[in-house]
Amino acid sequence: MDKLTVRDADVAGKRVFVRVDFNVPLEDGKVTDDSRIRASLPTIRYLLGQGARVILASHLGRPDGKVQDGLRLRPVAERLTMLLGRNVPVTGDALGVGTVDAVKRLRNGEALLLENLRFHAEEEKNDPEFAKQLASYADVYVNDAFGTAHRAHASTVGIAKLLPPYAGFLMEREIAVLSRLLEDPARPFAAIVGGAKVSGKLKVLDNLVNKVDVLVLGGGMANTFLLAQGTSVGKSLAEHDMVDEARRVLAAAEKAGVKVILPIDVVVAKEVTRGTEYKTIPAEKVLASWHIVDIGKETLGRMQDALADARTVFWNGPLGVFEIPSFAHGTKAIARFLASRADDGATVVVGGGDSIAAIQQQGLAERFTHISTGGGASLEFLEGRELPGVAVLQDRPADDTEPTGSKSRGKTEATPAGAGRGGRA
Repeated sequence: MDKLTVRDADVAGKRVFVRVDFNVPLEDGKVTDDSRIRASLPTIRYLLGQGARVILASHLGRPDGKVQDGLRLRPVAERLTMLLGRNVPVTGDALGVGTVDAVKRLRNGEALLLENLRFHAEEEKNDPEFAKQLASYADVYVNDAFGTAHRAHASTVGIAKLLPPYAGFLMEREIAVLSRLLEDPARPFAAIVGGAKVSGKLKVLDNLVNKVDVLVLGGGMANTFLLAQGTSVGKSLAEHDMVDEARRVLAAAEKAGVKVILPIDVVVAKEVTRGTEYKTIPAEKVLASWHIVDIGKETLGRMQDALADARTVFWNGPLGVFEIPSFAHGTKAIARFLASRADDGATVVVGGGDSIAAIQQQGLAERFTHISTGGGASLEFLEGRELPGVAVLQDRPADDTEPTGSKSRGKTEATPAGAGRGGRA
């Protein structure tokens, strides 16, 4: 999958609409995790350096089409201003006379940020008129928001049909790294899939079981697989209506010669709360009134042995109730182990939520090959699904001829290292 990128666009003096994913956590009016902002800096800096007039646009949270002061993008603009070392003002609205005027006043090498797109219900509805209004601000469209690429919204699909659409450096890297997992991974190829439910990851399991050599299952979803093997899980989180599907996945893995790793010992607790009593027991001896909350040491050792010679690893989802520190040991230990595998030259790609939190809390992010900025988008990509926000971008011509309005790839800098969160390509 080879898309035209900002390197191919002639952006000097042009107005460039850049869809970024600045959906970041806020606390007391401050950004508490700026990873997604940093991930788009290479694209923003490149465009500004080329003399473009940059109009940045993002959503924040789920305001459901209504203005919510707690979801305004001013704290994001302040953080971006600090990171860029130049002022990035934020408009009062994504639309309106004031915004049109602000765009007109932009000079070459300057940027502004539109207010939260989702303050308008038309954004998520991919309303043609809303997309047309956004498109009126610019001459070129760039999508650098992989985290929203699985959504067919006005700022990810509608506008891309009205302006020449290009991929930003982050989008390019996400597509390249995830495509390699599906098309040409170094082997052995292992996947670690955790999290709460089988139902939300069934399609990705179906696709991966035909591509990986080792499949490690953890978290609440592993309980459903234990049930499928006839093992009682007590009061643990499990999807009893998905047991047959879990059996089907296990049968498919066996047929494909895939080694499946499930918990053989587990940490159980009387209640899934802080301060509760907990202990480690064999997986087949869970009492009816207890909850499985983490993997045990024997399971961790078995997982590490299975991953020891893997040349490619994809990880999505925690291995226990990660939000409670006492039950986060397994997830954090796997994060440390995978960092060491990456240090040894393995390709280690992480996508989604608490897996990323476990890495960041331990200061390991820079050691991983790639940490995806889109948990849901990365899973849908690995399901083999076409993402609307990716499909609408221009494909590179087979003969690599220059499209109208493009510039030679050789005249611009290569994608900056670490355009994703990891530092290695």
